[in-house]
Amino acid sequence: MRPKQKTMEESYLHDDRTVSDSHAEALGIVSSDNEGRVTYDGLMNAILDDGNIDTALKQVVSNRGAPGVDGMTVQELRDGSPAMRGSLKDSIRTGKYRPSPVRRVEIPKPDGGTRDLGVPTAKDRLVQQMIAQILVPIFDPMFSESSFGFRPGRSAHDAIQRVKELYDDGYVVAVSIDLSKYFDTIPQDNLMREIRKTVRDMSVTDLVKRFLKSGVAMPDGLTHPTEEGSPQGGPLSPLLSNIYLDRFDRELERRGLHFVRYADDCTIYVRTPRAAERVMETCTKYLEDVLRLKVNRQKSAIGSPMELKYLGFRLMKLKDGTVWIAPHEGSVKRFKAKIRSMTKRHRGTSVKVIVDELRRYMRGWSAYFEIGPGLTFFDGLDGWVRRRVRAILLVQWKTPKNRQKQLNRIGHLNRKGRRWDFVKGISYKKHVWASFYDAHDKLRSEQR
Repeated sequence: MRPKQKTMEESYLHDDRTVSDSHAEALGIVSSDNEGRVTYDGLMNAILDDGNIDTALKQVVSNRGAPGVDGMTVQELRDGSPAMRGSLKDSIRTGKYRPSPVRRVEIPKPDGGTRDLGVPTAKDRLVQQMIAQILVPIFDPMFSESSFGFRPGRSAHDAIQRVKELYDDGYVVAVSIDLSKYFDTIPQDNLMREIRKTVRDMSVTDLVKRFLKSGVAMPDGLTHPTEEGSPQGGPLSPLLSNIYLDRFDRELERRGLHFVRYADDCTIYVRTPRAAERVMETCTKYLEDVLRLKVNRQKSAIGSPMELKYLGFRLMKLKDGTVWIAPHEGSVKRFKAKIRSMTKRHRGTSVKVIVDELRRYMRGWSAYFEIGPGLTFFDGLDGWVRRRVRAILLVQWKTPKNRQKQLNRIGHLNRKGRRWDFVKGISYKKHVWASFYDAHDKLRSEQR
């Protein structure tokens, strides 16, 4: 017997959270099961709506991305979309659509090892995006307030701010739990069971399952079946990962624990080391025995947020006792290693090209870490990078005679011709660090 269907005038509740009425109207049948959970049916019409397809296509093209196993680029997908749209909708509606295997790519990790990514074909990315645009507004209101990864309106900055709030409230011991190859080890049967608790439309759940089972095309040319996991790289994978770990979030909330989770990076905060040891043991047991995931005990750790790295950040206490957010030492080391590789003295590249490379890299780096340090931190990096640029110029000017000539030209030699500073004269500071200073205009005004 079907559960009683709700009318469109009613609100749709998920664990005391509300799904907007306007969105629910576009999702077909909304009802409740025997346990009071809101469920959705008739979602395929919303997925195959032309407006939803247009939005998905625009998103996939803007994301760019490498071609999959068929070699089709996103530009070719966009150009061929009008001709293939009808056949694509028919194949999905009739259940005949079969995703292609994802192309396996290995990305080096900063701390060693590799991260396995799966690159779907452009067409598969489009279909995944179509599904995600409908499912995300359904599932996202169900997720815990302590989950920040891959969610609309939330970011890593919000996560690290929450860490600081917990530390200020006295939760000064962190339990960092590292999941080994989480995306590749999600039990697919358990994941599909969680999805079916909310999505009753079997045509949708079967399509999601086909993506999970599509296989992986390895670099050696062989295709391996995927009996577990949801390979990173597709638009649907982040949502599926959050759906599965939401069960862990609810368990932590049931125990009254304070935590911050960003995708598979989860840290729990307690008041004492003894409580931390107990939490580490019980949470590891739950993840491995109940959720059937593997905890990396070598990388999991207990310590102070002042020392442990979370999302590239750590907390730092100033002399007056104020707690600040700062880049972790490991993040700064990786930044400097990258800058060193870009500013080798004998690269044989013009300084203008090198400065353009620096600007692109540092714009992204500064935008991510701007939440933490003050201007003193960036001024220190500023001087270090400018010295690297100066060294390149000195090498390219080659002879002492030419160096003196160039320094005289920009007017930065003193009377004895020994001490000089020519970076401001050639405006490299402006070009290289404009992104740093632009990003911190607001911070400077607040400090004043």
